[in-house]
Parts: sequence; C-alpha cells; structure tokens
Amino acid sequence: MQIFKFGGASVKDADAVKNLVQVLKTTGTSRKMLVISAMAKTTNALERIIDLYFKKDKDLALAISNLKTFHLKICQDLFPSNSHPVYQKIDSFFEDLAVFLEHNKSPNYDYVYDQIVCLGELVSSTIVSEYLNEVGCTNTWHDCRNLIKTNEEFRDAEVNWEETQQNITTYINTDLLNISQGFIASDHDNFTTTLGREGSDYSAAIFAYCLNAESLTIWKDVPGVLNGDPRVFENTTLLDQISYEEAIELAFYGASVIHPKTLQPLQRKEIPLYVKAFSNPERKGTCVRKGEKLIPKTPCFIVKNDLILLSLASLDFSFFVEKNIAEIFALFDQYQIKVDLIQNSAISFSVCVSNKFNTIDELISVLKAKFKVTYNKNVSLFTIRHFDDAAVKAIEKDKEILLKQYTRETVQLVVK
Repeated sequence: MQIFKFGGASVKDADAVKNLVQVLKTTGTSRKMLVISAMAKTTNALERIIDLYFKKDKDLALAISNLKTFHLKICQDLFPSNSHPVYQKIDSFFEDLAVFLEHNKSPNYDYVYDQIVCLGELVSSTIVSEYLNEVGCTNTWHDCRNLIKTNEEFRDAEVNWEETQQNITTYINTDLLNISQGFIASDHDNFTTTLGREGSDYSAAIFAYCLNAESLTIWKDVPGVLNGDPRVFENTTLLDQISYEEAIELAFYGASVIHPKTLQPLQRKEIPLYVKAFSNPERKGTCVRKGEKLIPKTPCFIVKNDLILLSLASLDFSFFVEKNIAEIFALFDQYQIKVDLIQNSAISFSVCVSNKFNTIDELISVLKAKFKVTYNKNVSLFTIRHFDDAAVKAIEKDKEILLKQYTRETVQLVVK
C-alpha cells in the first residue's frame, strides 16, 4: 500500500487535477490511498466566511457564492455534461453549510471553524474522485470523518489511535484505489474536528501508519526538500535524503519541511517519506528515512522574520537563577509566547520570541515590574544547521548582529 498526499497547489484547478491523473498513470493506481487537500486558497476563503459569519456581515452570502462558483468552474472544465453527478454532490455540501449557518447556536469559534472549514477538503476530494472515475480510474471515496477519530479539541485535535486503527483497517480495501481527505476528522459525537493548519500531511501519516504502508509520498510544486528557501537564499541544493531526526530538527528551527507530528508515526514503523514534484513524478525527490542525517552533507539555512529579541536583567544585579527563569516561562505560557532562542548569563536572560497572538506589549509591561527590560522588535532569526565559516559569513554580511549562539551543529544569529 502506498499513500499519496496531494496538497492545495497540486489540485488548484482543472489542469492540476488532470495532472494528478498523469501522476497516477506513471505510478499505477492499485493499492493506493490518496489524501486530498482543499483546492488552492479555499481554506483561506472559508476562514473569511467564518469571520463574516461571526461579524454578521452582509457580504457572507456573496463570499459563499463566490467559493461555490470557483469549484463549479473547475467542474465545468473537467466534466463534459452539466448533469454529471458531481454537481449534485457539490450542491449537497453547500446546502449542509447553509443549514449549519442557519441553525448553529454555539458561540465557540473553534467549534464553528471546524464545522465550516471541512467543506474545502470534502468538495476537493469529491471532484478528484469523480474525475478519476470519469477517465477510467475507478476509486472508492471515503469521508475521513468516519475513519480518523479524535478528542474534542477543535482546531488541534488529538487522534484516538485505537479507534482510528480499527476504522481504517475495517473500511479500507488495500487492493483498490482509495480517496479521502487531509486535515479533517471527527470526535466521538461525530462533530467535525481538524488536526491543525498543516494537518493534511499528518492525516496521510496516520493512514500510512494504520495501513502499514510501503511509503508515503507528498506531492508538491517543488522538486523536493531544499537546503534553504529559494525565495530567500541563493544557489539552493536539493537534499536527496534526510533522517527522521534531522527533519524534526529542521522543522523545529522553522524550516518548511515536514511537521514533527507527521514524522512521528512514520518513524515508529520506519515508513519512508518522499517529497516529490507533481510536475515531474519520475524524479527521485527527497526521501526522509532512517539512516544518514543528510545527503548531501551541506549547510541548511532557515530564517524567521518579524520576531522580538527580549532581554531581561535583575534590578539589583543579583544572579539570574532557575526561579527567575521558571517565573518568566510561566508568563510566556500565560501570554502564548513562543520561544525560538534562549541565551543567559549570570545577571541577564535573552530570548527571541514570536508574537503570534499580539500579547508581547502586555507581557513587557508585566515583566517591567520585576526586571530591567530591553527589546528589539522586527528582528530576524537565521539558523544554519551543519554550518561552516563561509555559511556564517554569508549570513552576517551587511547585517547588524544582535546575538549569536553556537552549538555543536547549529549556529543562530539574531539580526536587525
């Protein structure tokens, strides 16, 4: 059994869906599970619909209509007949959305989010499934909410592995071509849940684990995993192989590789993960597997922007000890501050943090009551894994270095 995950870019329009068929013709259609994401910017459009709903904005109906029109246009480019069953199925999904919006009484944003945002994956996977049937690739469509079961933590649900394993092994015929959705699941009351914003890769890993798959392939619009974002760094190199541990390290530092929660179930059964280009399915791409950390061994560059460098010192020049640090981290947790780098000395403590929830100003006010506080906003954090002198000098060039930190295989620089 092979698991194929197709992201939003690989099903963004009619031509992309047709290309998906070519990928399957190259790789074969039997003994496969396809995990399909929402098309193009559909999730963003649904998030706007959710916001309009809560604001009771008059543009809500137009936003829903535009999203439906977007999907119908793709269908018109794929299916010769306007009476094709796909249209009735799409109508049904949007009718379900209308019924929910009319009758929902819950003010819980996260709950409402999950009940609405699932529309993207359901419609996308249905279009792909119907088109594959249209061109002779017979397949079985599965509602992932009947397969992957979770707790009630809406927007970031935890998988009930025992129930999920039982459902997947019961309902998936591994000899056939199967299609389901990424990102979505359901709780024990059958309310829709989601697995986090990048949950489609995780969904694919769940299927791989439960089906004891031979491999998982994530099809993307890039040739594989590069040693840096080509939009930021020049002369990037394709990484042929990455170990599970190294991929987790890179993801921790902010590289757009594979989320650690996707890798964990694969690592437990040593299922290899391939990242390949859907435009060229015969190319080898990148393999994440047990083995050498990195092939080729080369510096890997990661950058995070719009961070805050926060430095604290004791007001009376006393030592900065564990009690102080514990107190500070309790505040970070309270104000939902994510820490990307830590450095401390006898009387000071510096951290580079993100301000995702816009709470940093309030936190700084609280910290000033107990510490001397200095900070720099809008800084960038560069991380180089497997660094050499040339790599460090290239990052330092023409930048103001606010902080530099070395470990055995990693150097991090906070720059202005």
